[in-house]
Amino acid sequence: MAIYFVGDIQGCFSELSLLLEQVKFNKKKDELWVAGDMVARGTQSLETLRFIISLGSAAKVVLGNHDLHLLATYYKLKKVKAKDYLTDILNAPDVESIMEWLANQPLIQKIPNEEVYMSHAGLSPQWTPAIALKQAKKAQKHLNSKNRVKWLESMYGETPNNWENAKTDIEKFRFTINSLTRMRFCYKDGSLDFDHKNAPKNSPKNLKPWFNFPEHLQNTHWVFGHWAALLGNCSNPNAYALDTGCVWGNHLTLLRWHDKKLFTQEYLHHVHKSS
Repeated sequence: MAIYFVGDIQGCFSELSLLLEQVKFNKKKDELWVAGDMVARGTQSLETLRFIISLGSAAKVVLGNHDLHLLATYYKLKKVKAKDYLTDILNAPDVESIMEWLANQPLIQKIPNEEVYMSHAGLSPQWTPAIALKQAKKAQKHLNSKNRVKWLESMYGETPNNWENAKTDIEKFRFTINSLTRMRFCYKDGSLDFDHKNAPKNSPKNLKPWFNFPEHLQNTHWVFGHWAALLGNCSNPNAYALDTGCVWGNHLTLLRWHDKKLFTQEYLHHVHKSS
């Protein structure tokens, strides 16, 4: 059995298919771990979701900010942006079952018996993996509850951006969503910044990438996506950045875990222009 991690697919299903062909992926014995943002910006989001669902237990998924936003648009909390190409999903005959599946996916996945974790954006420097798992499970429980719409509505906002200031259940939920699906840079005290998306070398001096805090991720491996500007380059050897900006014209990346080998597939311009 091989475990393959993939970064932000964002509706680039043709590229994903070619990548899986490249490694001869077999859903009967291999696993595909998807680091969130399965949808949006690419033109094949519906195909992507249907395929991942078809893998059954061979797919291990975490939700990204675009996946959560899709849920919010389904429940009419937000409007669909034309650039997100979500209309196909929302008009699909199986949309209800797709949304139910999506809402039941976690925010963190962990390889059994190993200190290897995956979330869309990373691990807050204010958290240990144990705290992150606990809060992720609470957030998932909220999204699976009868109050799903209320919780989806409450996830929007940028406060509190410091875990110490998260006092109420809603504040803890919002911080959890933001740190696991939106975080890139943090201030020196570990508070979340929401304004900067560039590569670290082009960032303000008062900000640090979440993975650059002292002793962060010691004895822990963390796989994440979300940060296309990194193009897979990460200064912490225990962090694996897998969003390589396929939908922006770069490439999709697959990481085979047991030997850390990377496989890539270039963006197929002609497929998306004709879709």
